[in-house]
Amino acid sequence: MSKIRKAYFCQQCGYESAKWLGKCPACGEWNSFVEETVSKSSSGRVTESRTSPKPVLINDISIEEHKRIMLSNNEMNRLLGGGLVAGSIALIGGEPGIGKSTLSLQIALKQPNLRTLYVSGEESASQIKLRAERLGGGNSGNCYILPETLLENILLQAKEINPDFVVIDSIQTIYTEKLDSSPGSVSQIRECAALLMRYAKESNTPVFVIGHITKDGSIAGPKILEHIVDVVLQFEGDSNYIYRLLRSMKNRFGSTDEIGIFEMTGNGLREVTNPSEVLVTRHDESLSGSSVAATIDGARSFLIETQALVSTAAYGTPQRSTTGFDVRRLNMLLAVLEKRAGFRLAVKDVFLNIAGGIKVIDPAIDLAVVSSILSSTADISIPQDWCFSGEIGLSGEIRPVNRIVTRISEAEKLGFKKIFVSKYNRKTPELSKFKIDIQYIGKVAELTKTIMSG
Repeated sequence: MSKIRKAYFCQQCGYESAKWLGKCPACGEWNSFVEETVSKSSSGRVTESRTSPKPVLINDISIEEHKRIMLSNNEMNRLLGGGLVAGSIALIGGEPGIGKSTLSLQIALKQPNLRTLYVSGEESASQIKLRAERLGGGNSGNCYILPETLLENILLQAKEINPDFVVIDSIQTIYTEKLDSSPGSVSQIRECAALLMRYAKESNTPVFVIGHITKDGSIAGPKILEHIVDVVLQFEGDSNYIYRLLRSMKNRFGSTDEIGIFEMTGNGLREVTNPSEVLVTRHDESLSGSSVAATIDGARSFLIETQALVSTAAYGTPQRSTTGFDVRRLNMLLAVLEKRAGFRLAVKDVFLNIAGGIKVIDPAIDLAVVSSILSSTADISIPQDWCFSGEIGLSGEIRPVNRIVTRISEAEKLGFKKIFVSKYNRKTPELSKFKIDIQYIGKVAELTKTIMSG
């Protein structure tokens, strides 16, 4: 027999409580507890007969090379650390409509040498067929489609087909009969993820799991979901723009300093091999308020255009609006300009935009942001072959940034004639090999004179 036990679970972090609580003591979220029915066997725990592991000296442990499966998508191969590891489970999260299902289906369709199983709990088989034809893989003969939400049936079909690669879209729609709670609940997500991980390890089959995210950008469900999986990939970008960033948040088989850049087209996601060429716009005429920054995200360097507009505040209270940049850091940079360079921006509206809809957190973009603001304030255009890379401190000094050689190399490769960096980078010995004109500046006031003089 089995007895039924009811408990309350926090839908944000998975904290379990015997009674309803208004505020979760673990994560601090309000009104997040939902009652769920949990089935528990009263016949006692079933003990499996297995050999208990024994401690082994670390010097006696032999290292086995992970077998990797090379995908047709080079960006994914680089993000995963050189291909998909057999028996691994990867989680892909992102906003609705950002391209999670499109990317997963593209990978499943474009692997002619792999038998793939695409499980969808959100779309019917005909809907997936229409999407596959739009992606150019409607005639793929080695991809099986399974519209199913019951995990036991999914695992049964997987054992019959014996696929080389499995995609689950999405973990929030899958449920197991072992629990009486509804799909998407904390207990269902936790149990389904554990069963999928067991299947992946026992069958040595890699599994891709798509996960929804909450309104604050974190993956929905218990935090243990991200601990269970081997790889966590996060899709970033604005659905109003065509560029998407796929960031590696966790990787047990590779580095987390990698990002992949994709372009959303009518035929699916296209790999962007050289992001600098698409993120920097070459204008026919010189425009004020625009500058180019040499930035690094993860292990990848690229150039990106920053645009600023400074105008008189029409309604008394000045506005501060940013797209792709932290508005609090913008306020700090404006305060530095007013205090250290004498610019009266307290009564001005300031709008800042990072071209392409990409969010940049690299502090080296500070120099380009300030240059764009100065250019828009004085209505003086910055030459299109100038580039900037430097962090600005509160005292108005230009601070050095890491990996300056990689940044300058990217600017020189794209034909820029001059790059502005911190004077503290002057001691870097590798800078002498570049043909690009490197301008060393130490204070914001020096940058102001350079911009104003054209």
